[in-house]
Amino acid sequence: MESLLGTSLGTYVGVTVLLMGLAAFLTGQAVAMIWRPARHVFGYAVLLALAARFLIFALFKGEFLAFPGIAIDYAVVLSIALGAHRLTHVAKMVGQYPWLYQRQGPWSYAARASGAAPVEGPGATG
Repeated sequence: MESLLGTSLGTYVGVTVLLMGLAAFLTGQAVAMIWRPARHVFGYAVLLALAARFLIFALFKGEFLAFPGIAIDYAVVLSIALGAHRLTHVAKMVGQYPWLYQRQGPWSYAARASGAAPVEGPGATG
């Protein structure tokens, strides 16, 4: 496992999953908050994966240019960022256009029926 990740599992989880995962989550939210499409997250995920690799290299004497490690870092960071983007996008669409869309779950929304009124508040009936 250490040869695949380029560092120990504990270091990988601490730096990539926790630290860069939080940064990826915030990046996905930020991209969605300014109404940018999800494709913008891909470039930011590359930078975050390289930052994770650099921190592992500089602080824990891990391998910097370990291609499998970079690819796994990228996949983890990208999935977290895309998930955050989708969650934020759904919340913004339902919150900003309640007369057009209704939430279908945390990951999706759907168009309202043409005659349906939006529900206002937790105890209101529509």
